[in-house]
Amino acid sequence: MPQDCKKRNAARAAIDYIKSNTIIGIGTGSTVNFFIEELAKNKGLIDGAVSSSIATEKLLKEHNIPVIALNNIIELPIYIDGADEATKNKHLVKGGGGALTREKIVAAASKQFICIIDDTKLVPLLGNFPLPVEVIPIAQSYVAREITKLGGQPELRQDFITDNGNVILDIHNLKIENPSELENKLNQITGVVTNGLFAKRPADVLIVASENEVTKK
Repeated sequence: MPQDCKKRNAARAAIDYIKSNTIIGIGTGSTVNFFIEELAKNKGLIDGAVSSSIATEKLLKEHNIPVIALNNIIELPIYIDGADEATKNKHLVKGGGGALTREKIVAAASKQFICIIDDTKLVPLLGNFPLPVEVIPIAQSYVAREITKLGGQPELRQDFITDNGNVILDIHNLKIENPSELENKLNQITGVVTNGLFAKRPADVLIVASENEVTKK
């Protein structure tokens, strides 16, 4: 089965978690784009969506799904997003699309985080996918040196600026045995906005689409 078919199956399974007449949070990425397409088939199911990126906001508007600012709501019952890597403990690496900071904010504000992935993203240990770190531009070199001390090899993501006006360092060659500890260490480096580890606020439900089935963990 092509990977896109698996992504669509995972996205379709997430619709079951949506309650009518609510506002939901929506993440960023290729699997989420399939979810938005599935959501658009269920016109009127939700009252609106909080977007984690400018790209997602644009796609939501194209499908005539109302976009609502996070600052304008009191409660966000659910957040749907994908991941670049996920473990059975529901710890994630996110940020391949560069929206990690806003994704982390919307996830934190949500009561339930549903992560939708295909089985190629499920790994025994995080770190094979380069870990994104959003950095204030003036601190880029300093942060890179501090990350090197932690054993990673940071690389500036070329020709990329986040929706917040910052740069991204992608950390290569990390074996992330304690995701929560590393998440804290990276966030304590002055100049780091946040990093792509979702361990302190992991997913609540992991929907994994494989060749023959969709499982919910």
